[in-house]
Amino acid sequence: MALNKNSVELLAPAGQWESLVAAIEAGADAVYLGGKAFNMRVHRTDFNFDDEQLKAAIEFAHKRGVKIYVTLNNLISAEEIAPLEKYLLYLNEIQPDSILVQDLAVINLVRKLGIKIPMHASVMMNTHNFHTVELLKKFGITRVVVGRELTLTEVSLLKERTGIEIEYFMHGDMCFAESGQCIHSGVVFGQSGNRGRCMKPCRWIYKLIDEATGEILNDFSYKLALNDMCMFRNIPDLIQAGVVSFKIEGRMRPPEFVRRLVSTYRQEIDSYLADPTGYAVNEERWKNLYENRVRDFTTTFAFGATTIKDIGTSGKREPRIFSRAVVEPAFDDDAVKEIFSSERAIKNPGDKPKLSARLSSLESAKAAVEAGADIIYVGGEIFKPLKPFTLSEIKKAVEFAHAAGKKIILATPRTSKDKDLSELAEIFSEKINFDGVLVGNLGALNFIKTLTDAPIYADVSFSVFNPVAADFLKNLGAVQATASLELSFAQVRSVAENSPLPIEIIVHGAIESMICDHDFAKLYLPDYDEFATPEKLNKHYALEDEAGEVHSLRVDQFKRWHIFFGKDLCLLPYVEKFFGAATLRIEAQNYSSEVTAQIVKLYRNALDKIPNSSFLIPNCSFGAGVYRFKQSKNSIQ
Repeated sequence: MALNKNSVELLAPAGQWESLVAAIEAGADAVYLGGKAFNMRVHRTDFNFDDEQLKAAIEFAHKRGVKIYVTLNNLISAEEIAPLEKYLLYLNEIQPDSILVQDLAVINLVRKLGIKIPMHASVMMNTHNFHTVELLKKFGITRVVVGRELTLTEVSLLKERTGIEIEYFMHGDMCFAESGQCIHSGVVFGQSGNRGRCMKPCRWIYKLIDEATGEILNDFSYKLALNDMCMFRNIPDLIQAGVVSFKIEGRMRPPEFVRRLVSTYRQEIDSYLADPTGYAVNEERWKNLYENRVRDFTTTFAFGATTIKDIGTSGKREPRIFSRAVVEPAFDDDAVKEIFSSERAIKNPGDKPKLSARLSSLESAKAAVEAGADIIYVGGEIFKPLKPFTLSEIKKAVEFAHAAGKKIILATPRTSKDKDLSELAEIFSEKINFDGVLVGNLGALNFIKTLTDAPIYADVSFSVFNPVAADFLKNLGAVQATASLELSFAQVRSVAENSPLPIEIIVHGAIESMICDHDFAKLYLPDYDEFATPEKLNKHYALEDEAGEVHSLRVDQFKRWHIFFGKDLCLLPYVEKFFGAATLRIEAQNYSSEVTAQIVKLYRNALDKIPNSSFLIPNCSFGAGVYRFKQSKNSIQ
């Protein structure tokens, strides 16, 4: 690879004007910054740029040969769509060099409004596979900030296969969960991390326990507190992997912090580009960087799986704790009852929703059908000690579902790397008569359309927050979308009433707060050895927080770990408010077939307006999720 100054872009953050100046003076090739709304850093009103400042920032940077990327990378609620259109038209006037996007609605509106600004896909779009990139390219995406879970080898292959520009977080604060797949803050506090208001539950202390017995296996520590990314000593690896843009995190950092980081990386990058064969890490620069670190450093997944050294378990270098663990509200909490008593139901209350259930075993699938589910989902992530559905079991499930006059839909994983999609293709070679496919990401949607004509259903992992995003999915061929679990009742009602697609709403079940690729067993389970004691993964473990909430841990066949909320979602007392939605879903993956049958029957009766004589589910603690809040707090200050 022939290298020159244009081989690499050093991309710096700026939250205030002084930081913008510092970044440019220190040698940044491009600066990313946000307006006063629609971006992922809106905790403080004294940060971010108003409209006039944005215009001035672009002019200031362009005079100095520096690019400006505007972050428009949070989820947009329905009430924000009109202000968003106005904002996009203003950006089109002042012409930044790109906008960074997460919500599918933004992509839709850019096309609708004729906006002539290149788009970059945010890391929040959870891009992990070739088919996602190929689809995004069709909609004008020119660059992708890849999922943080990809190794540099996987990044290199993605770049080689797609030709897309790759942007990579190479220094700064890192999320423990997969980007875009953490809803803990949004559900518990009404302040969504996907909307720029994360309260950082990954920076709480937890203890690891045996879920069945409560035995403490690893005491309280900052188990999810990932160290800061630092690729300073690996600049050649990034360049050789095809990364075009080296991204520094830190839009809330002071100017002197930004200046020091940018200057240090500028010098080191230039040293390599000037003489790749004779290059060696400048240890003085490294010493300066290391001695001024905030947290300790990690390279996360760049070179393979993380270890305990990558986690700041002691909390000694944690700069700020945003929140503390709280008791999750019960499903019959006064605030929840007040909201549902004061809010009107979804329009068309005479339209009774279908009832769906997502299952993890053939026995549970049969139980759900017999108890009255109209639709069952099988497949996707299956949690140990259960095993994934075999082809034989899938065929049997299809047979008995159709014999009962019910629909059966194949579920796919939320996150798909290329190998996961290739394995999925084997199912469709069997020509099984599914009634649809529930897809978890854009790549799966794009790929599966080449394998089958079965209807496409968009899962909750698409984070549909507004009708415009649903319209985007409809144009891709989806026949139904699932509402985000971070929407308040008024907001989910707005989506259901205005969406061009039928909307499914999850009303019950064990709900993941985070999905992550870090291996809890290797990190924290005593005496675990993947070769000598693999059976330890057949037991169930949990994280207990300071407030006493017990968060179940489950590992799936793809070796991803799922962290659940302390309380299962339960909206049974409020079912009639949801009449008018297309489908109400029960997430039953963590339930036995007996419990599945009981819960499905309770909801079947509620939908059919048959009184339930009791509501006794063993070993379950029920909550109302985000429904204790009047709205998910928006990003407009």
